[in-house]
Amino acid sequence: MTEAAGKVSATDEVAGVFRDAYGQAVATLVRVFGDITLAEDAVQDAFEVATERWQRDGIPPNPAGWIVTTARNRAIDVVRRAARGRTLYAEVAVGAGSGDLEDPEQVGAVSDDRLRLIFTCCHPALRIEHQVALTLRLLGGLSVDELAHAFLIGEPAMAKRLVRAKYKIKAANIPYRVPNEAELPDRLRSVLSVLYLIYNAGFSTPTRTSLRDEAIRLARTLVELMPDQSEAAELLALMLLSEARAPTRVANGSLVLLRDQDRSRWNRNQIDEGQRIVRACIRRGQPGPYQLQAAIHAVHCNSATFEETDWDQIVAIYDHLYTFMPTPVVALNRAIAIAEIEGPSAALDLIDQVAPNLTNYHLMHAARGTYLRQLGQRESTIGTASSLARNPENP
Repeated sequence: MTEAAGKVSATDEVAGVFRDAYGQAVATLVRVFGDITLAEDAVQDAFEVATERWQRDGIPPNPAGWIVTTARNRAIDVVRRAARGRTLYAEVAVGAGSGDLEDPEQVGAVSDDRLRLIFTCCHPALRIEHQVALTLRLLGGLSVDELAHAFLIGEPAMAKRLVRAKYKIKAANIPYRVPNEAELPDRLRSVLSVLYLIYNAGFSTPTRTSLRDEAIRLARTLVELMPDQSEAAELLALMLLSEARAPTRVANGSLVLLRDQDRSRWNRNQIDEGQRIVRACIRRGQPGPYQLQAAIHAVHCNSATFEETDWDQIVAIYDHLYTFMPTPVVALNRAIAIAEIEGPSAALDLIDQVAPNLTNYHLMHAARGTYLRQLGQRESTIGTASSLARNPENP
């Protein structure tokens, strides 16, 4: 291998480790030091060191462990230099000397570091958009640009959102600790929202597909932690049923129509598990938004062909879902289902009602552009749709 090739390989490896290990490294250091800024800065420094050192010395056998160890050493150096951190440094140094540096004691109801960090970021003193943005930044390592794309807002606005979240934490002296057993249910709704947004960020950010696996793993952990909370199980079912169809949704960079997807490639194990969870949740009664969305996916997954899809049932579920989530996106998805029953003209009437609220949502333009073409409209009348749209996907 040439020197240039080795450098490229090392750089690619650092990028891969960053995607896979950033969240775990930050979460571990937050638990050790109790300081999120210190943890984030130390992990970032460790990756910068890795970029240079791995090109020179080669990639270590355990790259993720190397990052965590290097980041911890960096953080210890910072604490040692700070007069106000001398006591903390002594405590951490004792742990390092005793060989416990790799796995400090975990305290509290949540034993998974990354899930602990989500509960920490979902403090009720923070606004929900701040909770979500900060968690995605810390756990997913998403850049400001990637976050802005995922949230459909400008990069400067997202940067301000992150700054405000960190300032609020500092100003309000919010502790970085695991909530106790009694506090967990009150935080659940925010945690579920964050997990689902982490999952969706894995679709909207092509280089971060591992976020979907991580979101599903964390959802499983949450279900095990809180087996009596049906919402957690409902979210897991929704993720599994969505993920089962993921391999067929995109081809050559373009969305694939549901009718054209190769259903033989859908993951039957994930479908079976997701449907079992949905049935168990239905038996409990009191369906919530995650259960209803999972039920829509389940109907699609039950259909051997596109033509056999029970669109009447899907529209009925969307009607119920809209009572929980009266959002333009839900209305758009309902309109797409209506198109399969009443035709493109009826769907366009419904889409035009919500279009002003979805001007930056490419799937709205995709659906509208497709239905205009089906009605024989001139391409010039489609406008934004022709430049942004590919194909609508019925969820």
